Amino acid sequence: MTDIVDELKWRGLFALSTDEDALRKALADGPVTFYCGFDPTAASLHVGHLVQVLTMRRLQQAGHRPLALVGGATGQIGDPRPTAERTLNDPETIAQWVGRLRSQIEPFLSFEGENAAVMVNNLDWTARMSAIEFLRDIGKHFRVNKMLTKDSVARRLNSDAGISYTEFSYQLLQGMDFLELYRRYGCVLQTGGSDQWGNLTAGLDLIHRLEPHASAHVIATPLMTKADGTKFGKTEGGAVWLDPEMTTPYAFYQFWLNVDDRDISTYMRILSFRSVAELEELERQTEERPQARAAQRALAEELTTLVHGADQCAAVINASKALFGQGELAELDEATLAAALSELPHARVAELGQVVDLFTEVGLAPSKSAARRTVKEGGAYVNNTKVTAEDAEVAREELLHGRWLVLRRGKKNLAAIQFTG
Repeated sequence: MTDIVDELKWRGLFALSTDEDALRKALADGPVTFYCGFDPTAASLHVGHLVQVLTMRRLQQAGHRPLALVGGATGQIGDPRPTAERTLNDPETIAQWVGRLRSQIEPFLSFEGENAAVMVNNLDWTARMSAIEFLRDIGKHFRVNKMLTKDSVARRLNSDAGISYTEFSYQLLQGMDFLELYRRYGCVLQTGGSDQWGNLTAGLDLIHRLEPHASAHVIATPLMTKADGTKFGKTEGGAVWLDPEMTTPYAFYQFWLNVDDRDISTYMRILSFRSVAELEELERQTEERPQARAAQRALAEELTTLVHGADQCAAVINASKALFGQGELAELDEATLAAALSELPHARVAELGQVVDLFTEVGLAPSKSAARRTVKEGGAYVNNTKVTAEDAEVAREELLHGRWLVLRRGKKNLAAIQFTG
């Protein structure tokens, strides 16, 4: 596909747009300068943000120029959530988060060549503006009756929490961003999620009011959901973050490896940079042999490499294999091993003792007699070594990095022991 709009549509990344024919012509005549904004409302982006970051990457690879905006100003306000007001963070914290988000976005874009990416911060043009200037120069061009119809505002007005004037004003700030980027960089396209449609079009309306001869456009990507109804990017432990300190590379890899078969085709098309032929082949394999999880493995490897690098991805894959007896546990570095074991049922013990006691302690066996039966039947392993004696004990020399044991019952039931003595 040579037409970027056709590719976005095939991948399921084209939910809404303004004047599609005009947009197609602008992109075909290109290059087009476009932007997407990210607010520092947390210390890291999460996997939901990957949709926007990777869409920017696709547009740049198609020859267009990305402006990646990290909102040092809008992050101090917060886009209205559906249910309640956001907690306002102090400016110093937000400034730190701006730097962290920038460092996460930058590796996905190219900052060289004719369509080199540019990182921008909306605090640069809002910090020096007075409240009077903002109300006269920007607020004058917004109509309250139209602002009230925006989805995010309407939901909050109908909730018990209501909405503060601070969050109500958010769409003015985002609208001003588009206008400012149009004037500074010739930016004529904004991308974002479909839940942001009201904020996206606010900027478009403002440009049309103040720059009547301008031609500007908006593309909204669909919200990613899970087939089981739960929110995409959420696990029992919370959000899946891009920061390796907040979500380990191992846990990140496992998130994609465990994607539901009903969702994997959608996620592959939206997030993978594989060719159409490769994706269709992976979809066929999922249909014919879902137990092999070929598509999940391919996506997990691709995204872990993109986010955390090839070396971390290789370490994670080696850890996954070693846990199930397909590699040497002793060869895993301590950080990768600890991250992998943190995802398993585990127990902390001050004394090692017999294997059957440890199996019972960590829940791999309901009782000592059941644990002994597992040993007798040849299904008990410590650090991938089969336990042959029912009264076998674990020595300190067997501890991995001086504190870990990997216990396995049969082929797939894993648990970890952390020695604290």
